[in-house]
Amino acid sequence: MPFGHDMVHSLATVVDLINTSPATGGPDRLTDLRELGEFVERHQVSGVGELDSSDLNQVRAAREAFHKVFTAPDQATAVIRLNTLLSETRITPRLTEHDGHPLHVHYFAPGASVGEHLSADLGVALAHLLVEGEWERLRTCSAPDCDNVFVDESRNRSRVYCDSRTCGNRMHVAAYRARRRA
Repeated sequence: MPFGHDMVHSLATVVDLINTSPATGGPDRLTDLRELGEFVERHQVSGVGELDSSDLNQVRAAREAFHKVFTAPDQATAVIRLNTLLSETRITPRLTEHDGHPLHVHYFAPGASVGEHLSADLGVALAHLLVEGEWERLRTCSAPDCDNVFVDESRNRSRVYCDSRTCGNRMHVAAYRARRRA
């Protein structure tokens, strides 16, 4: 399924947000305001003012809620979990152009905190994915030592590793070596 620029950006942002969590097997990479600020800057989250500890707590809570959507055992559970997140978020759709980006839709309410901003924009992107019947594209890496999440954007929904250069390559090399030993 080809995704538009906004959708690709939002899905990449939600994946990166979730993968900052220790629940994905790595260290917590969202522990302080500096890391939150770097995340906001890296993903060009617009309309964000001065960050404070409540922003960090809200974003961390949203991160865990999104992780539960990705790891839901079935689409019905993913829908319930996403609806819960969205019901707690003020959403005000509006068209905007900024920072050299073409006309696109923002869903966060004016004056929203960064946590609400991410919950609205990323949540709506996931909602569109679910509405299109693409729930199975929300995946967890198949490498035994990796729990990172990713969105499978391949045409035939065949991607199984979060990153082909690291996990995929490592698993292919291990399989090759195992065949050579046999």
